Amino acid sequence: MQTLKPYISIVIPVYNEEGNLENLFARLYPVMKGTGKPFEIIFTDDGSRDRSLAILKGKTADHPEVRIVEFNGNFGQHMAILAAFEVSRGEIVITLDADLQNPPEEIPKLVAEIEKGHDVVGSIRQKRQDTFFRKSASRMVNIATRKMTGMKMTDYGCMLRAYHRNIINNINQCREASTFIPALAQTFASSPSEVEVAHAERLEGESKYSLYSLVRLNFDLMTGFSVVPLQLFALFGIITALFSMAFALFLFVRRFIIGAEVEGVFTLFAILFFFVGITIFGIGIVGEYVGRIYQEVRRRPRYVVRKIHGAINE
Repeated sequence: MQTLKPYISIVIPVYNEEGNLENLFARLYPVMKGTGKPFEIIFTDDGSRDRSLAILKGKTADHPEVRIVEFNGNFGQHMAILAAFEVSRGEIVITLDADLQNPPEEIPKLVAEIEKGHDVVGSIRQKRQDTFFRKSASRMVNIATRKMTGMKMTDYGCMLRAYHRNIINNINQCREASTFIPALAQTFASSPSEVEVAHAERLEGESKYSLYSLVRLNFDLMTGFSVVPLQLFALFGIITALFSMAFALFLFVRRFIIGAEVEGVFTLFAILFFFVGITIFGIGIVGEYVGRIYQEVRRRPRYVVRKIHGAINE
C-alpha cells in the first residue's frame, strides 16, 4: 500500500475507453515513475457500458496508486473531473483524457511549469490530428469565447491541464450544476501559464463529443462565465429600434411624395422574417440563462458516486 502523500494527482475521466486503457497504463506509469515524486492516478468511470470499469478494477490490486471513482450513471466529462478533484490529494493536479490524443509524456512539462510558480497551466495542441471541421469549429469557438469572457486562453478544448492545490480547493467549493473547468480555474488563477503540447490521432474508440454536445458545452462556457451575449442582444435591439424608426419615417415621407404603392412587399417580408429570426435567437439566449437558474435552484446532486475503489478505500 502506498503510504506517502502523493505530490502529483493524475485525474482521468473514462467513458467507454476499453480499447485505450491498457496502452494508457503502459505509457503513463513510466512517465510518473520517472518524475521521482509520489503520485496517484484517479479514474472516474462515467457510467461506461463496455469493460472499462472491469479493466480499471483489475489494475487496483497491483497498482496501489490507482483509485477509481465509480458513477452510477453518465454525468459528463466535467462532472467526472470534479468528482476526482474531490478525492485528490496531490499538490499538483493534472487532468488527462483517456483517449491518448494528449500524450502522457507531456506531463513533466506541465509539472515543471507549476513548479516555476504558476497556479494554472493550460496547453496548446500543436499539429492537431482532428478533422478540418473540428479544427475550424474549435478555432472559431476559441476566438468567440475569448472575446465574450475576457479570459486569455488559447485552446479551450484541450483538457491536458495542471492546477495547483490552491486552485483545486477553490474549485471544490463551487457547487454550480454545470460548469467548464478550465474557465472556472482561470477565474481563481493569479499566475496562469500555457505550454505547447503534442497531439495524436485517436487510435481506438470514437469521440464522446457529438456536434450537439460541443454546442451545449460552449453554451455552458459562454453563459456560465459571461453576460456578454445578453448585452450584445440588448445592444442589437437598440440599434434595430433606431433603424426601424428611421425606416418608418422614410416610408412615411415616401408615401406623401410618391403616393400609395405595392412595390417592395417582398423586401419588407424579408426584413420582417430577419427580425423575427433575431428575436427568436434572443429569446433562446435569455432562455439559456433562465435554464441555468432553473438548474441551480433545484439543488439536485451534480453526480452520484456508487463506490470509490482503491487500496486506501477497500
